[in-house]
Amino acid sequence: MSQYPSSHRLRTTAVRRFGAVAAVSTLALLPLACSSSSDSGAAKSADEVTVADQWIKAADTGVSAAFGVLENTGDQPVTLVAASSPASAKVEIHEVVADASGDKTMREKQGGLTIPAHGSTTLKPGGEHLMFIDLKEPLRTGAETPITLTFADGSSTTITAQVRDFVGGKENYNPSGAPETPAHGG
Repeated sequence: MSQYPSSHRLRTTAVRRFGAVAAVSTLALLPLACSSSSDSGAAKSADEVTVADQWIKAADTGVSAAFGVLENTGDQPVTLVAASSPASAKVEIHEVVADASGDKTMREKQGGLTIPAHGSTTLKPGGEHLMFIDLKEPLRTGAETPITLTFADGSSTTITAQVRDFVGGKENYNPSGAPETPAHGG
């Protein structure tokens, strides 16, 4: 005869059964917890890119520009193809190029902006930047504005950038071969 009362044996059996069911359930769910949302199992670009020192030029109306450092921690290059913000009707990826006479012209960057694997790309006045077009309201110094970055793989991330004063950017803006107009913050 056992040294334990029958009620103890019943509890022990119930605990063992519960433990076995819990273990099988956990093992069944393990592949789901470890799977990627991508069919290929590759990391999403938005997970590989961080942004540092992001800021937006203060402006009352019209246009402005955002700057910062985009860092890619991944093993593959990542391409930023679009951006948006509730602060403006449109956000474009822009570059500044010099013509034969040395005058600088700002224009939309075709094909997006590639961030090298384990590297960075700097968005800066007089260079590549995010152009805010048709501001919906003034961007006041000290305020913060969200910017959503969208990558070639369809993933996106939203960052927050502080609005700062900046006097600079003497480039011209020439969309689609239209006559050049004075610079507006890039």
